[in-house]
Amino acid sequence: SSAAFVGSNLPVAAPVDPVDFRMAPAQEVFFPIRELSTYQAKWTIKARVTNKAPLREWKKGDRSGKVFSVDLLDAEGGEIRASFFNEAVDAFYEKLQVGKCFTLSKGSVRIANRQYNACKHRYELVFDKIAQVESVQDDSNILTVSFNVVNLRSVKDKTLPASVDVCGIITSFGDIVAFTSKDGKSLVKRVLTIADDSAVSMQVTIWGTRAEQDDSKFSNNPAVAMKGVFVKEWQGGLAGSLLESGALVLNPTDVPEAAKVKDWWMQGGSSQTLTFISETSGGSAAQEGKKMSVEEMRRASEQVSGTELYTLYCRLSQVQTRKQGESQPLFYPACMELKENGKDCQKKLDSSGFCAACNKANPKAGTRMNLRCRFVDGTDGFWVTTFHEAAQKAIGMKAEEAKMMEENQGREALENALKKSYNDRPLKLTVRAKMDNYNNELRTNVTCTNVQPVSYGEHGRAMLNEIREMISMKCE
Repeated sequence: SSAAFVGSNLPVAAPVDPVDFRMAPAQEVFFPIRELSTYQAKWTIKARVTNKAPLREWKKGDRSGKVFSVDLLDAEGGEIRASFFNEAVDAFYEKLQVGKCFTLSKGSVRIANRQYNACKHRYELVFDKIAQVESVQDDSNILTVSFNVVNLRSVKDKTLPASVDVCGIITSFGDIVAFTSKDGKSLVKRVLTIADDSAVSMQVTIWGTRAEQDDSKFSNNPAVAMKGVFVKEWQGGLAGSLLESGALVLNPTDVPEAAKVKDWWMQGGSSQTLTFISETSGGSAAQEGKKMSVEEMRRASEQVSGTELYTLYCRLSQVQTRKQGESQPLFYPACMELKENGKDCQKKLDSSGFCAACNKANPKAGTRMNLRCRFVDGTDGFWVTTFHEAAQKAIGMKAEEAKMMEENQGREALENALKKSYNDRPLKLTVRAKMDNYNNELRTNVTCTNVQPVSYGEHGRAMLNEIREMISMKCE
């Protein structure tokens, strides 16, 4: 009975405070960006603004307005583009700052226009006057920018055009170029050449304030990560252009691929033969020529009736530096004024520095190379006119470097440097043969339009396939 406990030595429990059964506020759950689709009508996301496009005005028929866009990244790594129109511009353009975190709701979801969108999401968001955007405390779980890096070799195999993220070493960079577009806009651009540990290099054009950064930012081969590089085919090569909505980070510390390409560059990548995938054919879309030996090309070119391209694997054996004892010019001053089509003029300047094509005295000038080269393989050799880009690849020297060497060290030093490239390495040549009228006489004109270092692996596999084909034909 209860009386049995009276006076016992059992410990007495300490008094307990009354329990507060009121529920603590639950932590708010946000919708993952990667799961956004047209099937969700109500959602709230929490994200960091990683990029913000300039405000622009639009007009379509009798309707007009204004719009800007931002790229949003959440803690799970999901990214999406969000566009704000008209009243939403007034409410949020100043508020939404790059690097800050926000919650966003009451927007609509639509299929993304991937061509001008650096985000990989299938959808994008649209906000109007009913949008809700609130500033929140910074969330350390959300990165400042997210890269989905692919190596440059894999870019060649993508269905183009495509938007990719890349990371590489800046091997060279061009001057800042300012020009006016066809619709009257003042634009600024700069071309970077980047390479990565897949032994491939590519040119990427950057625009605006990114291009206007001081040359020192791009000097000494820094690593660079670029998000949203729009790649398309251009004159036989692949051209990259960094989207306005993309990102450029020099010497990034939180991108694993940056450390990887730095190590590659320091441990021999800087002297490695690279496959340049932005090489152009000088105006017309390049295509793979008929593969043949030099001997076969000589015979085929004699019978050409229109224009034909041939692909040859051979070596440079000589550059014509003298003719009848006189030194031959290897380069010339060229007009580099930008034409309406966005390309450099490249016409030869006269002795006074006048460009007849532009009708301009002392225009912006550059050095263009024009060589007469002899290439040989195991069957024969031939002399061919080799223009600027192809000539530079053939001798492994830029036109400006050759000019400086001749001016500072003399012609003999330049000719000795050229001899070092003779029979140095196998090259893949594209030559064009076409009928020309010269002094009322039809004759074949053969020019070299493209030179690339041979990829030993690719060429070896191609030769192995040829051997297999010959063996199978013999067995039949």
